Amino acid sequence: MSGGTTLDTIGFDADDTLWHNETVFKLTEDRFAGLLADYADKKHLEERLLAAERRNVAQYGYGIKGFMLSMIETALEVTDQKAPASVISEILEAGKDMLSHPVEPLPHVRETLDAVAGDYRLVLITKGDLFDQERKIAASGLADYFDAIEVVSEKTADTYQALFARHGSGAENALMIGNSLKSDILPALEAGSIGVHVPYQLTWGLEYAEEPAGHDRFHRIDHIGKLLQLLERLG
Repeated sequence: MSGGTTLDTIGFDADDTLWHNETVFKLTEDRFAGLLADYADKKHLEERLLAAERRNVAQYGYGIKGFMLSMIETALEVTDQKAPASVISEILEAGKDMLSHPVEPLPHVRETLDAVAGDYRLVLITKGDLFDQERKIAASGLADYFDAIEVVSEKTADTYQALFARHGSGAENALMIGNSLKSDILPALEAGSIGVHVPYQLTWGLEYAEEPAGHDRFHRIDHIGKLLQLLERLG
């Protein structure tokens, strides 16, 4: 690898990189829109819900529980504080369904982890509600691939610098792969790591960001199975 860098650590995002997640949120959002169809159209509800999530993320953090609270807040807003108890109950049930939803690893994940596990330190770096993230990690059957698992409240350049120093030889010798440009790629690049974007079919509105065109440590692959080819090119 150029510049004297020796890649020894790979950080993996979890949700929508190793397993499906945003599709579960989208299905619940559709269910939410059906509950409130008499009060607002679907597009308006989506906009109001996203605005509530944006307001609330600093207090509630990321994950299903914060999503549930934002749905309840939105339901109260669009009904002028008159949302029927049955609607609130249905929102709570939808959240509970999300919290027990099966975890389905994405294609190529297991074979990719099999291939890289012996050659690099593997670190799972995910953000969100600790209880739910631990549930998904356990249910995925992938935990044993990782030398370390970190659940963080936010992903920043400082986060990556600290974690890759703790679990490797520093951010400059690490690669971070994930589906979110905003959380997985841009701050990792800022920390000095290689950033590998592997897009998912859906992107949450609060995770949208532009690609860092021209950055010499940025790469984009079609699916996680292409990581091995990229590692070979990087040397």
